[in-house]
Amino acid sequence: MSSLKIALAQCRQTDDFDTNARTIFRDLDEAARCGARIVCFPETQTVGYRVDIATPDAPVPAAKLEELHGRVAQRCGELGLACVLGTEVPAGAGRKPYNSALVVSEAGRVLGVHHKTRLTPLDAIAYSPGTSIETFELCGVTVGVVICFEGFRFPETTRECVRQGARLVFHPQNNTTRPNDWKIPIHHAMITTRAAENTIWFASCNACLDHQNCRSLVIAPDGRVHAQSELKREELVVADVDIDRATQAMFRYDLEGCAELLFADTVARAEYAAALR
Repeated sequence: MSSLKIALAQCRQTDDFDTNARTIFRDLDEAARCGARIVCFPETQTVGYRVDIATPDAPVPAAKLEELHGRVAQRCGELGLACVLGTEVPAGAGRKPYNSALVVSEAGRVLGVHHKTRLTPLDAIAYSPGTSIETFELCGVTVGVVICFEGFRFPETTRECVRQGARLVFHPQNNTTRPNDWKIPIHHAMITTRAAENTIWFASCNACLDHQNCRSLVIAPDGRVHAQSELKREELVVADVDIDRATQAMFRYDLEGCAELLFADTVARAEYAAALR
């Protein structure tokens, strides 16, 4: 067993940069106190989601973001805590910003940034799409990052993380300020499916919102809920995950691994051994 403690910071998000920054540092410290090694924040936590929380045409606070990212990295190094931080990144002169996730190692080093590749019609008003899927090494584990819509509705994004070796995928989301409660079971089903169809851990972190159309969830490689938040409540979801369970068996179509997941001890290996030759 290879245990890794992770945390999902289901926190409130505003359009005020300084308020969001205080929330981030509060939850970094709380995650460290709980013994977490990696903490994930919601989509666009630094500045506020440009659809409904902030406004699509708000200036990108590039200098303030650079300074905040540096302070977050420094604090992560002090705490020995890795971080996946929902933020935004300038995309160049005259272009909308990227909707991004900054990835910081437990040593306090910025490893890179993932830009959301699939945008909703409202996203597209405010953001530029990214073009690539990346993985990162955190606490000795290969992890992937997919952001909200691209992870929910496009299974190929998570599959690409797994192809690159990810056994744990983080899913920052911001879902959503509008009352679409009918989406809750659908979103939960898609999150569960991302884990089960790849035999990996999938950890999805939503913001705490007045109309929160998805819980924050940690899903085990067999597709069962391992930990979850309450809706519309600020909380830090902390979970110990056994990385060795993330075998990628379904992704690789490893028949023996698939059989172990599908049958456990209810079917004797002798019944299907001929198929493994």
